Amino acid sequence: MLGSPEISQGENKLQRALLISVLILSSCGLVYELLAGTVASYLLGETVTQFSLVIGVYLFSMGIGSWLSRYLIEDLIPKFLDVELALGLLGGFSAAILFLSFGQTRIFQIPLFSIVVAVGTLVGMEIPLLLRILKNKLGFRDMVSKVLSLDYAGALLASLAFPIFFAPKLGMVRTSFFFGLLNAGTALWGTFVLPISEKHKNLLRAKSFLVLTLLGLGFAFSEMITYYSEENLFSDEIIYSKQTNFQKIIVTRYKSELRLFLNGHLQFSSRDEYRYHETLAHPALLSHPNPKRVLVLGGGDGLAVREILKYPGIESITLVDLDPEMTRIFSEQPILTEINGSSLKNPKVTVQNADAFLWLEESSSVFDVVLIDFPDPSNFSIGKLYSTAFYRSLKRRLNEFSVVEIQSTSPLFARMSFWCVEATLKESGFNTRALHVYVPSFGEWGFILGSVGKLGGYRKDLPAGLKFLNETELKSISEFPQDMSKVPTEPNRLDNQSLVRYYDQEWNRILD
Repeated sequence: MLGSPEISQGENKLQRALLISVLILSSCGLVYELLAGTVASYLLGETVTQFSLVIGVYLFSMGIGSWLSRYLIEDLIPKFLDVELALGLLGGFSAAILFLSFGQTRIFQIPLFSIVVAVGTLVGMEIPLLLRILKNKLGFRDMVSKVLSLDYAGALLASLAFPIFFAPKLGMVRTSFFFGLLNAGTALWGTFVLPISEKHKNLLRAKSFLVLTLLGLGFAFSEMITYYSEENLFSDEIIYSKQTNFQKIIVTRYKSELRLFLNGHLQFSSRDEYRYHETLAHPALLSHPNPKRVLVLGGGDGLAVREILKYPGIESITLVDLDPEMTRIFSEQPILTEINGSSLKNPKVTVQNADAFLWLEESSSVFDVVLIDFPDPSNFSIGKLYSTAFYRSLKRRLNEFSVVEIQSTSPLFARMSFWCVEATLKESGFNTRALHVYVPSFGEWGFILGSVGKLGGYRKDLPAGLKFLNETELKSISEFPQDMSKVPTEPNRLDNQSLVRYYDQEWNRILD
């Protein structure tokens, strides 16, 4: 009865069942949204753009679902459970569908946003239907606040559990099947605790068992699905694949050539990486009069460390890389340690798995040479590592003779991005010199050399065994042709992230 101070035992049981459903289903709905955004950013890049589009379309679709729910009039509980079964089936298979379709369609946005719209519409129907069921059955006064509070609480639980546990431990495909099972299992549970006619009850249970069986099979074979989808994405044999807390690591092999991909982006090919890593390491090391203490930020593959160890005078190398799985596999896997010469196991090397930004703030050490080998600034979380704030923090770890060198994307394909890095370093109080090298796997690639004091010439004592650099090449890598020459850009600051905007615009033009 409306306004009654007490609710009957049966009504109380129904209230609890529906409110528990709200908590579970809101978690499922948010995870489907996070999965779509993560898969889109992994496959298409441009993390901010992809998440922004997915969230916007998803919320708009929820509005469509909420509006459509008004046309569901009779048998609300069976219809609510039908919605949950449809959502569990579609949401559960969503990641598998997206990964499998990426290699099969030229316009990936069609399956991506079709799934986002369909899932968002079904999620948008949930709360209006629940409110109407609770109103019709119970009529308690604080119904709306209870439903919305639990809806938000479920979303919080999902947003915490997804990046901390589900994505790194289960992976995208298995996570989507898990939450699909949770969604469909909640619907099946509802057939036992909610007041439904026998006719609807038997049909809904049959549907539930069918959906649970399909999702269970998907969960059981999710590793096979993941493997097949990745085989479509990468032309070579995949010999290692791992979703960590921070990124998707894939190593492929073709004959004797190994390639490392992080979040789908090529990081190196063993065929020509020496050109990249020699140019990253030696100009900086040869610009310092007597380097002894070296810091490497990023570079968890140990290839830059391999080059540093060619100088017998080096006393210590500190490698700071965010992902412990990266440094682990490049320390332990024989096929990978063969490439880096087991550099990460060298007694001169100390590996720190930490966020470079925070590590610099907390460190009190001073270094002679710093090599920065971060991924390209394709999103704001990486873009902060190319900002004036970061370089000024780095400056506190240097002395007047210290030299830094930064990988700075392609001066040919991303010309403004490249010179933005140079402008940012100069804005932070460094003297600079731009460098470039041709790496067949990447094309023209660039680096910025910087120093607190005067940036002089190179020492003549190049180490033995280099495959690319010599005195002639050291001079030529500083000379830029007209199509890569300097252009005016804004410095990259934390509050504007101009570098990420340049990078998105330039690489999108190339990829389109």
